[in-house]
Amino acid sequence: MRFQRKVVVVTGASSGIGAAAVERFAQEGATVVLVSRQLHKLQRVAARLAPDRHMVVQADVADRQAVESMIGQVMGRYARIDVLVNNAGVQIPGTVLQSGLDNWHKVASVNIDGVLACSTLALPHLIASRGCIVNNVSVSGLGGDWGGAHYCAAKSAVVNLTRAMALDHAADGVRVNSVCPSLVMTGMTAGFAAETCEKFYQRIPMERAGEASEVASAMAFLAIDDASFITGVNLLVDGGVTASDGQLRLPADAF
Repeated sequence: MRFQRKVVVVTGASSGIGAAAVERFAQEGATVVLVSRQLHKLQRVAARLAPDRHMVVQADVADRQAVESMIGQVMGRYARIDVLVNNAGVQIPGTVLQSGLDNWHKVASVNIDGVLACSTLALPHLIASRGCIVNNVSVSGLGGDWGGAHYCAAKSAVVNLTRAMALDHAADGVRVNSVCPSLVMTGMTAGFAAETCEKFYQRIPMERAGEASEVASAMAFLAIDDASFITGVNLLVDGGVTASDGQLRLPADAF
């Protein structure tokens, strides 16, 4: 019950890693605020929670006014915020020529502007509670992907935003960290063909995809009091993908 009497706000909480984070924090005693554009999906996740320890708020993090309203509703009901999990994200695949500037604005409005808006508006309350921020980034924020230019650019911005906010607000008692997952089995990846998954597994030393609950566990670790001297960290949750220098995996009898 490491989050008993704490209020945790999770964006993008309607599915995948966000839903797993909601369940993990709730299991450890938190009062959880579920935020997403998709109300019916939020309600399905919320149905598994204790009725007196959660709040559902339909909001688009790309809309500053919606974020202001969401933070206002949380403070009006609970009068505190202890943890902000910036999990909402969107990916539109393609090169810069294929995707175009309109799609860049869609990706950036959620993955960058949404993180900035939620963090900026929650920070005064996190300072009051000496709380923390956990951002869901990606290994795509640490290296390039084929056909993912906009997503990589947006996620890399949040990698360095995490570091900068950690520096700026350490003296305020607020820690800022992120998790950087590789392939995780969620609704977004469930449609991959078996052949595509197998190619992914060949690049992952642990030879499997991650589970949403494993990323949620890392988020919870970064938010607990035991992590009180950890800030500015972009924690890899990638099955060892980034431990490689990219060279070919050779068979044991290659030499």
